[in-house]
Amino acid sequence: MRTLKIALITLLLSLSAAAYSDATRDFESLLDEHWEWTLKSYPLFASSLGDRRFNDQWTDQSMDAIEQRHKDTREFLRRVYAIDRNALSGSNQLNYELFRRQLQEDVDMHKFNGHLMPFFHRGGVQDLENTTNQLRLETTKDFEDWLARMAKIDEVVEQQIDRAEAGRKQDIVSPKILMQRVAPQLDRQLVDNAEDSPFYAVFAELPDTIPAADQQRLRDQALQTIDKTILPAYKKLNRYFNRTYLPAARDTIGQSSLPQGVEWYESLARSFTTTRMTPDEIHELGLEEVKRNRNEMQMIIDELNFEGSFAEFLTFLRTDPQFYYDNPGDLYEAYLATSKRIDPELVKLFGVLPRMPYGVKPIPDALAPDTTTAYYTRPAADGSRAGIYWVNLYRPEVRPTYEIEVLSVHEAMPGHHLQIALQQELGDMPNFRRFTGFTAFVEGWGLYSERLGYDLGLYKDPYSKFGQLTYDMWRAVRLVVDTGIHYKGWTRQQAIDFFKDNAAKTEHDIVNEIDRYISMPGQALAYKVGQLKLLNLRARAERELGDAFDIRSFHDELLGAGALPLDLLEQRMDAWLASQQQAGL
Repeated sequence: MRTLKIALITLLLSLSAAAYSDATRDFESLLDEHWEWTLKSYPLFASSLGDRRFNDQWTDQSMDAIEQRHKDTREFLRRVYAIDRNALSGSNQLNYELFRRQLQEDVDMHKFNGHLMPFFHRGGVQDLENTTNQLRLETTKDFEDWLARMAKIDEVVEQQIDRAEAGRKQDIVSPKILMQRVAPQLDRQLVDNAEDSPFYAVFAELPDTIPAADQQRLRDQALQTIDKTILPAYKKLNRYFNRTYLPAARDTIGQSSLPQGVEWYESLARSFTTTRMTPDEIHELGLEEVKRNRNEMQMIIDELNFEGSFAEFLTFLRTDPQFYYDNPGDLYEAYLATSKRIDPELVKLFGVLPRMPYGVKPIPDALAPDTTTAYYTRPAADGSRAGIYWVNLYRPEVRPTYEIEVLSVHEAMPGHHLQIALQQELGDMPNFRRFTGFTAFVEGWGLYSERLGYDLGLYKDPYSKFGQLTYDMWRAVRLVVDTGIHYKGWTRQQAIDFFKDNAAKTEHDIVNEIDRYISMPGQALAYKVGQLKLLNLRARAERELGDAFDIRSFHDELLGAGALPLDLLEQRMDAWLASQQQAGL
């Protein structure tokens, strides 16, 4: 009997090991298959990572292709559910949950038909030439691939028109106030001579890596493609946009005014915050954070002995010449100098720093008037392109100096570049986790990093401190105005006024920000919700560990699994905290 029991146990262990092996193989194979599908389906994404295999292609945005990708995603999701999660290792169980959530969200969002509003005032079909900012243009083949893409812009335009027209017929159209910004952006492409086209700029001064024999051929082909394909395509798009789409654009601005709009916005709020918070709860949280920030800002005003109201102090900051540079060059140098000051101090807060460097570059002139103060683009996966901290030099008279430090820690170090570059360097994680993530963590970390400026020796004067509070207030205001616009029926002016009343951002920036929230419903909610979670996790660790708390260890653990949903991040940090407490016994 004893022998029989041992045999049965051995058999069960063998079967369990086999199930574990099969589940692991099936799951990891599925991840590899889906990643390759992602790169093939989204060639621009592949190019941005440094994968050159699809550099002659655009993402197929035809209605048929979009529906096919939806069907493919549903099939991937079905195959995920067919795998026994409990038969996977602990690390793969986390991969499973993240992968499942990603696919499920993609499937669920498809029903709202967001792809039927293809025009975006902060970039898109109207400035496709800027795609080259994410490419390696070094060899003759690189330029030939780019020419192949240029030759297909007429297809891109046709697909854009088809989607926009389908949306127009279903009353799924973009707000007119934003589309009025797109019209002059399209006009930039309507040049009389091919040499004046934005697409010709990269050919005007080809790098020395291109043989002399190839240079004239590439230039000639570029001019021909611009003349025969690009200019006619943009003329057609311009006619459609101005004669048909712009007149049909909606006068409303909120997501709730669209078909399924209320449910759509509720879904976006859950997606961007990775919480179950309702828009009403987020709105109230925003009001609380605005009140808290307002009190802290008033303390600095009192410290400065400013004789006037809160509103008058904001006016002073927006208008006094001492806070502004006279020219773009000086503003740019200030951004560079700030970044150089920050980088050597990072070892105080982090045990692990990214190997990949970053650079500071001006936002392209064509984009600068209609976009935000700054943004960041990730490095290439293969190390061929650094991360870029893009700064807006348009109208330096509206770019206050007291924002430079806080902006730099958010976008570059220790904000986006540190977090994203580290994530890409986590070689033991599947690709979908290395190169994608959850906005609440990514932007929550960026906003959390702004507070780290104090640990890095920044914000020495009261105005820079006020700048940090201004940026924190800015994200608190977002909670109020985003939910106000998209859920509570606020007007654009109502949102602008609330912003102006509470933050020292210039009016130019405020208007651009409000228009950004109109165009990207829910995204702005991620920053403050994510930051508050990170601050709460740190406060708890400091409280429970006391003198044993190590900020470097805390940050390394926080960043060590990439950008997680906030609930799973909390589970990870709970486990770390328990291990730290155990080690201290």
